[in-house]
Amino acid sequence: MAEYDFDVLVIGAGPGGYVAAIRAAQLGLKTACAESRETLGGTCLNVGCIPSKALLHASELFEEAHDGTLAKWGVKTQGVELDLGAMHAGRQEAIKGLTGGIEFLFKKNKVEWLKGRATFQDAHTVAVGDRTVTAKNVIIATGSSVTPLPGVTVDQQRVVDSTGALELNEVPSHLVVIGGGVIGLELGSVWKRLGAKVTVVEYLEQIFPGMDGEIRKDAQRIFKKQGFEFKLGTKVTGAQATGSGVTLTVEPAAGGAPETIEASHVLVSIGRRPNTEGLGLDKIGLQLNQRHQIETDHDFRTAVDGVWAIGDVIPGPMLAHKAEDEGIAVAENIAGQTGIVNHDVIPSVVYTMPEIAGVGLTEEQAREKGEVKVGKFPMAGNSRAKTNREADGWVKVVADAKTDRVLGVWMINAVAGTMIAQAAQAMEFGATSEDIAYTCHAHPTHSEALKEAAMAVLGKPIHV
Repeated sequence: MAEYDFDVLVIGAGPGGYVAAIRAAQLGLKTACAESRETLGGTCLNVGCIPSKALLHASELFEEAHDGTLAKWGVKTQGVELDLGAMHAGRQEAIKGLTGGIEFLFKKNKVEWLKGRATFQDAHTVAVGDRTVTAKNVIIATGSSVTPLPGVTVDQQRVVDSTGALELNEVPSHLVVIGGGVIGLELGSVWKRLGAKVTVVEYLEQIFPGMDGEIRKDAQRIFKKQGFEFKLGTKVTGAQATGSGVTLTVEPAAGGAPETIEASHVLVSIGRRPNTEGLGLDKIGLQLNQRHQIETDHDFRTAVDGVWAIGDVIPGPMLAHKAEDEGIAVAENIAGQTGIVNHDVIPSVVYTMPEIAGVGLTEEQAREKGEVKVGKFPMAGNSRAKTNREADGWVKVVADAKTDRVLGVWMINAVAGTMIAQAAQAMEFGATSEDIAYTCHAHPTHSEALKEAAMAVLGKPIHV
């Protein structure tokens, strides 16, 4: 009889967990994955990345037809109406297809899905629902959840979090977004395009904390041009919901007189926190850091032998693609191979229009470390962007002044989320700005802007 029921038990079937389970099974390890949600894929596929992108795309199409953009291209429309029910149906169809796809991959790779919440009994014994199983290795991949805001109660009717904002059955007349981060601006964009007035309330003096300074400044300018209203340096102290709306109480973050904002709906989007409660970590002697995260070594081992952790529950950006790469790496490490994630090259994307993306160091971070050279190229000088009437934005390359090695790339443009992959791959291979500048890019494409920004580092862009 085997010493353990499984070689690997993954707790959580989000992007990190399900990928870890599939990769472990591919490597010949007997694998199970514990998940309490009725569908696989975690927050990302069910109530996060995927459904929000479905609504972002649908709202872009509606806005183009409704505001006359298509007419400027010679595509005349009449009587354009919003069918919100059909839009939501498209979102749900995307979720169903992708979560079902993961279930198929589990069956294909012989990963057993244990349905229920998992709690450690000891380091190698885990209770899942009414079943108890043993595993030689346990991977914690439980993800994260919405951070609550004191004084503001989420009822998922008038006051919603990111999940509730995907399910609204009417277009808000006035949506107040609390938090000027990625999720708030993306979901605010959806409802803005569909007709809502959107006000963003942010505690700090700029949106997108942690991003490159020029990105933060220029993104706000673009959003203002699109009709967003911003109240920066502002703290929300309370929210009173009624049947017809919400009264928000706010005051200057630095102190001052309070005021009220009347809204039809409020979206609370101030960040996420790791899902580390309820796992029974105390039973295995695993301590959390001050941010309630699980600390691991380079190979994703925790302080407890046989217990590993990846994704949002460990330090680092809470991004699905980071968790996926860690899922592959931890499975390979368990199998005796060498799984590595370069955490210095994790791209981040904001899926507004235009999109915003970055990888590596911000210009400010790079300058703190030493002398740098910076090249910047406007999308207004890019032939494809001009032809498509997508001239907002730019691309910036930050390179070491002595070695010319690329330290960071930041951009705002219509397809930044796709373009950033080239920058990340170049950095992974240790590219210099000259390497990018002398790589032939197809014409006419948006990606030529990255080439020109790299040429600008060398002081010789062509089209500006």
